[in-house]
Amino acid sequence: MHFSIPETEVCSGENGSTYVAYNIHVNGVLHCRVRYSQLLGLHEQIKKEYGSNVAPTFPPKKIFTLTPAEVEQRREQLEKYMQAVRQDPLLGASEIFNSFLRKAQQETQQIPTEEVALDICLSNGQKVTVNILSSDQTEDVLDAVATKLDLPEDLVGYFSLFLIREGPDSSLTFVRKLQEFELPYVSISSLQSSEFHILLRKSYWDVSYDGDVMDNRVGLNLLYAQTVSDIERGWILVNKEQHRQLKSLQEKGSKKEFIHLGQTLKYYGYIKFDPCVTDFPEKGCQVIVSAGNNELNFHVKLPSEQMKEGSFKVTRMRCWRVTSSQVPVANGTSNPSGSTKCDVKLELAFEYLMSKDRLQWVTITSQQAIMMSICLQSMVDELMVKKSGGSIKKMLRKRHNNGSIHRPDTQQAVKSPPLLDSPDTNREQIVKLSTKLSSVSLRGISASNSANDISGNDFHGNYAFEGIGDDDL
Repeated sequence: MHFSIPETEVCSGENGSTYVAYNIHVNGVLHCRVRYSQLLGLHEQIKKEYGSNVAPTFPPKKIFTLTPAEVEQRREQLEKYMQAVRQDPLLGASEIFNSFLRKAQQETQQIPTEEVALDICLSNGQKVTVNILSSDQTEDVLDAVATKLDLPEDLVGYFSLFLIREGPDSSLTFVRKLQEFELPYVSISSLQSSEFHILLRKSYWDVSYDGDVMDNRVGLNLLYAQTVSDIERGWILVNKEQHRQLKSLQEKGSKKEFIHLGQTLKYYGYIKFDPCVTDFPEKGCQVIVSAGNNELNFHVKLPSEQMKEGSFKVTRMRCWRVTSSQVPVANGTSNPSGSTKCDVKLELAFEYLMSKDRLQWVTITSQQAIMMSICLQSMVDELMVKKSGGSIKKMLRKRHNNGSIHRPDTQQAVKSPPLLDSPDTNREQIVKLSTKLSSVSLRGISASNSANDISGNDFHGNYAFEGIGDDDL
């Protein structure tokens, strides 16, 4: 998650006095508006709970009213403070920090605590309406959805809630995975747009865990619906013969067999991102990036109009980072302070082991750069847990806020195939499966009808964090 304080506001207090408010943004979107005194209170709580040696440096109080230059200096210092807290594996995952952000979000949006109905989208287009409190956090909402669907408690951690944006052509853009520090009802309400939705989707990468999910009727239906949806959207590629087999299995209601066949298809379980730009193999190339199977897949259009595709394995990435910069908006208006309105430009860059002893930086310019980095980090987390023999269920139910994971200096490269090849012309995208899922029940009511936290590290300035994969994982 990218925390920033790009601006301040002068607000009026209850007694008619004025004060400076600091606007905290997450991934470029306003999350909450807080006063210096509120952040000071958070800092004091952190020091009391974890000690002064753990708490980051906090900007000191001032006796006199701050000048504009001092306000700007304090804004920069508070931004660095928030980023430092979020990056810290202990502080960033703490209930002190998360509850502060949840409360501030609710106060900023001025949404009272009350019973509300919240729609959660499923992959097949159906919606599940859950009755919650407006102040319920992400985990509470996920539990409410699971209860409504009759999804067993031990399978809840295999799924997560994602904020998505649906385009006019029904295309999906993954904005982010909902986090512990936000209130889903407040987050979706504050956007004030019908194109944003909350989607329930599986939150793991290793297809071997599909077996755990498919042992339950509801889990099977959810996974089946997601597989069909991904095929219909063209995220999973199938040829004519595979399409014929899938259609036959769908008509028979053979959901497990359908998923098993789906697991053999190209890009099964991948998340597909919006078209963006990369500097590999040369600057200015248009690219469609997909994340899955412990890799980032590139489908690149070269300046010569030639199409190439290839993959970058997470285990061969020495490190990666996300950078943000302010880009002036064309014909943008100026705010009262005279500064030009700007957009946030995001880039994901990773250092890749191209061959033995040869590392190269690859950069992706995309507004989904943070989501991409979250995917990379969650892949590494999953690989590390699997290597250590830990429980995937426990990992999926807890927050991942690990620091840098470093590749041993003695690690040697393994030979890899060419990074970019011509696309397989024998495969073709199937736009739709003829049989829809509108009649599929996801509750698993009877036998006849049978069929947590991926989190990236934060960053600041032009350098944020590094996440490392290991070829021996």
